[in-house]
Amino acid sequence: MYKTTLKIDGMMCGMCEAHINDVIRKNVKDARKVSSSHSKGISVFESEAPADEAMLREAIAQTGYELTDVKVEEVQKKKWGLF
Repeated sequence: MYKTTLKIDGMMCGMCEAHINDVIRKNVKDARKVSSSHSKGISVFESEAPADEAMLREAIAQTGYELTDVKVEEVQKKKWGLF
């Protein structure tokens, strides 16, 4: 599982966050836990494989925003157990 954090310029309101979330869901088929914050200028999501940075950069640019930085970290799924 991979956690991707995108730094995005141009988000000004909740509707901007919704636009970016839609772009991520449309272009990253296995994206989960997609969230954006216009006040922080970031979007975060998880996926099974690392997302294609060039594709995201282009898709976000087409909506009028600018992807300025991408950070991808591998995360381990939490194992729940009784013991």
